[in-house]
Amino acid sequence: MIFKSYEVQKNLTNILKSKMILLYGENYGLKKEIAESIIIHEKQKNNDIEIGSYYENDITDNENMFYETIYSGSLFSSKKIITINNCSDKIIKQIEDIIKKNPENLFIIFQSDILEKKSKLRSLFETNSDCSCVPCYPDTNRDLENIIIKNFKDNKIAISKETTNLLIEKSNNDRGNLKNEIEKIKSYSMGKKQINIEEVKTLINFSGEYKSDALVNECLSGNILGYKKILNEIYANAINQIFILRILNNKIDKLLKMKEVEKKYKDIDSLINLVKPAIFWKDKPVVKKQLKIWKIEDLRKIINKLNDTELLCKKNPKSSNIIFFKFFTEICNKANSCS
Repeated sequence: MIFKSYEVQKNLTNILKSKMILLYGENYGLKKEIAESIIIHEKQKNNDIEIGSYYENDITDNENMFYETIYSGSLFSSKKIITINNCSDKIIKQIEDIIKKNPENLFIIFQSDILEKKSKLRSLFETNSDCSCVPCYPDTNRDLENIIIKNFKDNKIAISKETTNLLIEKSNNDRGNLKNEIEKIKSYSMGKKQINIEEVKTLINFSGEYKSDALVNECLSGNILGYKKILNEIYANAINQIFILRILNNKIDKLLKMKEVEKKYKDIDSLINLVKPAIFWKDKPVVKKQLKIWKIEDLRKIINKLNDTELLCKKNPKSSNIIFFKFFTEICNKANSCS
């Protein structure tokens, strides 16, 4: 059974009639939000709940341990809620086994990345009456704007349209990032009725994010020296590979959308000045250079390889840095050869 994400966010009643739910798609913040709301909802009804979390490889590597965990009773709780991350068609057999045995007092949330229509996992949850699935598509700017408006309206804080646009831009289209920054601002306001954009700029600590954003821009612009300089700075610290990959994905997505309508404008400058949402003035030269370098077909190839790279990083944590930086270096060299 398929549910729309907005339906689930408004009312959990119907989806909770199922014992197993699949959340899939590229909107990680939305998947996390729905999963957390389910757990909070169930805990409010019964605080005597055992919470567990696994990854798909935990199950495939030790199937007996997994079955023992979900089928055995607990001395300390009457119900179990288990989240299984990074799911794919590899665990279809185990899921079918759980459906068949239908254990009492067990609720499982499966989380997956993008699933094609031919995916067996997606098909199972869409067609089985005992299961539910929720596609979690990327947030639009309007979705993010609504989150901002609601949060500040509920807290009686006035902000400008410019501040709203800044928060959307810096969120990298991730509602998780956006909500973290909103919480900072709410904590800072402490009863203030209005907060200006300069205060918001000071509050939002994007030092690490700034370097990540700069790394992606240097890479897409083919600036090898600048790319290597930032690379050395980032490599010395813990690297949030998935976060940086999402920055890359969002930037390429924006470039693709602009390339697709480029012919409607008399020149690149007109396109950059008139495109919606508006590009910040300081970013315009970088975007202009990237638009000149990249062709639509090359950007689409990067998107496809980006998804594969993210999956490889997750599956091979010990060698993920090598995979990650090899991918970015290939992009930078390609951009440099075309600039």
